[in-house]
Amino acid sequence: MQLSLLRQKSELANAAMQREILEGESTPRQPYFDQKLRSSDLPSLRAKSIEVLQINVGKLCNQTCTHCHVDAGPDRRESMSRKTAEQIIDVLADNDIPTLDITGGAPEMNPNFRWLVERAHQLGRRVIDRCNLTILMANGFKDLPEFLAEHEVEVVASLPCYMEDNCDSQRGDGVFKRSIDALKRLNQLGYGRPGSGRKLTLVYNPTGISLPPSQHELEATYRDELKSRYDIVFSELHTITNLPISRFLDDLRRNDQLDEYMQKLIDVFNPATVEGVMCRAMVSVDWQGNLFDCDFNQMLNMGLAPELPQHIADFDAARLGDRSIRTGRHCFGCTAGCGSGCQGAVVKMGSQETM
Repeated sequence: MQLSLLRQKSELANAAMQREILEGESTPRQPYFDQKLRSSDLPSLRAKSIEVLQINVGKLCNQTCTHCHVDAGPDRRESMSRKTAEQIIDVLADNDIPTLDITGGAPEMNPNFRWLVERAHQLGRRVIDRCNLTILMANGFKDLPEFLAEHEVEVVASLPCYMEDNCDSQRGDGVFKRSIDALKRLNQLGYGRPGSGRKLTLVYNPTGISLPPSQHELEATYRDELKSRYDIVFSELHTITNLPISRFLDDLRRNDQLDEYMQKLIDVFNPATVEGVMCRAMVSVDWQGNLFDCDFNQMLNMGLAPELPQHIADFDAARLGDRSIRTGRHCFGCTAGCGSGCQGAVVKMGSQETM
């Protein structure tokens, strides 16, 4: 009952954001994203390539995190079918797209997850698993670390803090301890260790209406704390700004903080991030095979421009690789400060070099 109510609130919050995108009034203090680009002498967003095919294989998850923009949880039943999974692999086989980025929910809970990994690996693609760590310790999934290692899968794992209380407050009681156990298991298999070829990336999300600190400085702190406390190592850290979508959006509205948070994002808009935002080099695919500019647009049900292919069955790399990208005010989250996306900060602190 509680999960169902949480889902309803998230859906209402997303519907309100959709209305804001489509009907909301622009003001000098809170302009549309495209207006901000023009006032910064920047063109409207267009894709420049397809380096990543990011697929959301469903919303089923073993956790219910407060910041989750997917609104995933144990009560969700959305799950990518084998037919859609096969269409994904067909697209990879027919196009020179180097990376398959698999997300959820907990993507490992989809019955076709291992098949997708095996086929993409056979095609020589870089495969990323966006993992919540605790799934690796769950019954029925405890052989996953070995499977991921065998197929050279990169693990990108959410760990919002190296302190137990802070982590559990965002992700649920007991999550931190299980996450530490999972990280130790991955380390035993070589993940995160220099020279192993097995990359382990941690992901930090701030709490409340804070923006991420310097990715470089926070990574150094994470390294020191996790090594000294738990003898854990990792490859790199990504910082990601929470976007006003789903549960986080509902929380902002409930606490009357949405305008404050949006203004904060707008005030620190950084033109240097626009070149490297993730939507310009990727296509996002939902569990039904529908196409989107990014995972955030997917959760707001903002499909591609109507003249473009709308489904993975009609994939056209030439058209999609040079498409116009749909934007909304949530896009200020990816261009605030050093920028944010699935690859972490867009601009390195202290320079204008893009990631």
